[in-house]
Amino acid sequence: MSADSYGLLILLILATYALAVSTSGTWSASAVLFAQIGTVELALRTSQVRRGMRLTAAAVLVIAGIGAVVNLFVDGGEALDVFVSLAGGFLYFIAPFSIARHIVMKESVDRETMLGAVAAYLCIGIAFALIYHAIGAIQASPFFGSQGDGSISDDLFFSFVTLTTTGYGNLVPSQNPGQSLAVMEAVVGLLFLVTAVAKIVTAWHPRRWSNDPATEQSVEPADP
Repeated sequence: MSADSYGLLILLILATYALAVSTSGTWSASAVLFAQIGTVELALRTSQVRRGMRLTAAAVLVIAGIGAVVNLFVDGGEALDVFVSLAGGFLYFIAPFSIARHIVMKESVDRETMLGAVAAYLCIGIAFALIYHAIGAIQASPFFGSQGDGSISDDLFFSFVTLTTTGYGNLVPSQNPGQSLAVMEAVVGLLFLVTAVAKIVTAWHPRRWSNDPATEQSVEPADP
């Protein structure tokens, strides 16, 4: 697996997810944000993002990095929590657009194209989760009503349940803008699956091992 592969990006996304749901405390927000910065940087490099978007993303990455460092030494409270969530959400929204453009421009559909589509899908889910978390910290009423604002783990769970249109119903936004964003995420997730992913899966014809000319060996007949 190369240093600029979508497979590595997926592993980093999953590691960031695990870090976000398994840690707590003042330092955890910084650790998660550092992981998000690394993830988005890899996504932009792998997808060969255009110069204009790279400069915009670089500016946000620098600002987010400063916020992560400040959080290690100063307890910013709710304001810093909102900043971290919004910065992370913005970064994760940039990545899917860059990845989608890159895989669409590819002349053929291969394993990297498939992995790129999966990586973009995961980034969308995390992006919405971070936005939900920021809204819960900003609005006066609890984001999930009687269930409270919820932790980042709850936000991630709700986001991917919504993105996949599973809809368990145990966590529901109590008001707008959370409700409207949830509808938007469900529509985006559905359209992504039935258009981008479905088209890629249909066009992908993985090469069989036995038909690979690089590995295929001639078999000599046995001596009588």
